[in-house]
Amino acid sequence: MKRKICMFVWNHFTNDARVLRECSALVEAGYEVDLIAIHDYKNTALPLKEQRPEGFTVIRVRNTLWFINILTRIAELLKRNVLIQMISVIIACIVAAAGFFFAPILLIGLLLVILLILPYKLRILYLRSTIVFRMIIKGMARNYDIYHSNDLNTLPQGYLCSKILRLKKRKLVYDSHEVQTSRTGYDSKIYALAERFLVKRVDTMIVENHTRAKYSEQLYGFYPEVVHNYPIPVEPEKMKKVDLYKLLDIPRNEPILLYQGGIQIGRGLDKLIQATPLFERGVVVLIGDGKLKPQLQQMVREMNIEERVKFLPKVPLEDLLSYTRNAYLGFQVLNNVCFNHYSASSNKLFEYMMSCVPVVACSFPEIQRVVEGEGIGICVDSHDPRSIAQGVNYLLSHEEEYILMRENCKRARNLYNWQNEKQQLFKLYEHVS
Repeated sequence: MKRKICMFVWNHFTNDARVLRECSALVEAGYEVDLIAIHDYKNTALPLKEQRPEGFTVIRVRNTLWFINILTRIAELLKRNVLIQMISVIIACIVAAAGFFFAPILLIGLLLVILLILPYKLRILYLRSTIVFRMIIKGMARNYDIYHSNDLNTLPQGYLCSKILRLKKRKLVYDSHEVQTSRTGYDSKIYALAERFLVKRVDTMIVENHTRAKYSEQLYGFYPEVVHNYPIPVEPEKMKKVDLYKLLDIPRNEPILLYQGGIQIGRGLDKLIQATPLFERGVVVLIGDGKLKPQLQQMVREMNIEERVKFLPKVPLEDLLSYTRNAYLGFQVLNNVCFNHYSASSNKLFEYMMSCVPVVACSFPEIQRVVEGEGIGICVDSHDPRSIAQGVNYLLSHEEEYILMRENCKRARNLYNWQNEKQQLFKLYEHVS
């Protein structure tokens, strides 16, 4: 009889390559896998339940409450319109007066007023709490043998389902994709307290590389399992090619200098654009979306380099390498804004490698180990636009070394790939089971 795994992920599961690979591998190993994710109410085509061709089931919990949406819209209107504020006060007075005659009306009115005046962040916190509750309900709906929480924001769900709510405790795997105690955009103190409490209660913890494993050992006194985030082995040169030159109207004699991934703070993309005028030749193409994108586009306009920097939106994961193979070189120029960045292995580094695209990369331990150890690119000071430009110009002007780097990519991709790495996941699950 197949052992059942309940896996949690805090996203819509539309573009999560690591979780897709792990679910598929566990199905291959003979497990029955249900993945509990979050629905996107804005995407009406996204199913609440989906049977994936890889053999696992995706169950999405709703991420909206109709009255929260209404109250958020009302709150926004109140801030903008004095007339609506006056009308709302009159309505509140009527509700209060009615309450003297019919107490339930007063209670409902008070509840609505409280929800209405709550700050936006508290309303979001309330909504997220309902998502957690719904995930727990789904996690308890079947008799699972193992729970697998991806990242800290799903670890409470896994802990409650595996250790608290069942009479017989189940196994719990904590798969930490990020360094939760040092990460941009997160309150590291709160996350550190939560992780410190929960991590001692899991059966196995997974991290992305040995730099992060050593860091976790210093924090918690044990060395986690390491499962690298390597891509599935493919040969992009045999795939149908998306012609970026034609798509973006780039002259054929100009090399494409590619960045693919999230357009976010700390990725070194502002430094990359500052470096662009120093490149001897080439057009920078950024494929992806994120909060920083409008700011970077404005920066490009102000620098008057629209012909040298092009933007494309995020493309489907299964199509990405058809775009990547157009590149002369790829960028992975993370900035050291937190330990999460400093310790990253970076999936995009291996995607460039898979497409035989040499890289200009930051000099951080895990990335530098692969880039210089395998001879697939050049490491630079990713905080200095001049250093980035020197790296690009070196690859543009040293053709023999560049050709050797492409050959090294082809050799290295036979080592750094999921077909090999998933064996570590299998061993880990054999031990847990």
